[in-house]
Amino acid sequence: MSGVQFSPWATMTVTAMLVLAGCVTQRKYDAMEDRYRQLNQTMSTEIAADQARITRLQNAIKITVNDELLFPSGDWDMPAQAQQTIGKMAPILAPMQQTKIQVNGYTDDVPIGPGLTRQGITSNQELSQRRADTVMQYLISQGVKPSLVSARGFGEADPVASNDTPAGRAQNRRVELTLAGSGQ
Repeated sequence: MSGVQFSPWATMTVTAMLVLAGCVTQRKYDAMEDRYRQLNQTMSTEIAADQARITRLQNAIKITVNDELLFPSGDWDMPAQAQQTIGKMAPILAPMQQTKIQVNGYTDDVPIGPGLTRQGITSNQELSQRRADTVMQYLISQGVKPSLVSARGFGEADPVASNDTPAGRAQNRRVELTLAGSGQ
């Protein structure tokens, strides 16, 4: 393309088009904002603030649930009360059939104990993956479209607090659901 020159107006127009292409439409923004308000209202009336948190990102919503609310220590099966907690979110998430939901599991840095080792769990990453899978499968059982939900375990990576105290370790043991964009 040597020798080709663009006018300043053409350059600004192309730049503006590229910037706008990355923006979210008002309709998508409004749909995401509506889901955020619904989830926030449901969570604030059902779950203590120190056990779950909803964060509105630019084009996503992140729900962080403390592990102790969902799983007994050293386990990846959700008891009935935890299923009820996730079950209250599912009716809001299920209609978002074009929204990808990423379920991420995290642990603290305490090594896996002998009880989990006997069950075949050899690392925090594996435990966090099983917990993320459990939440994902429960969401699917409650009507969330399987092709739009995925799970990933991160183990002790990406701590949100220091692992030097019991309170910090408790914050690091969490499951995050991220709703990316909205096709509505």
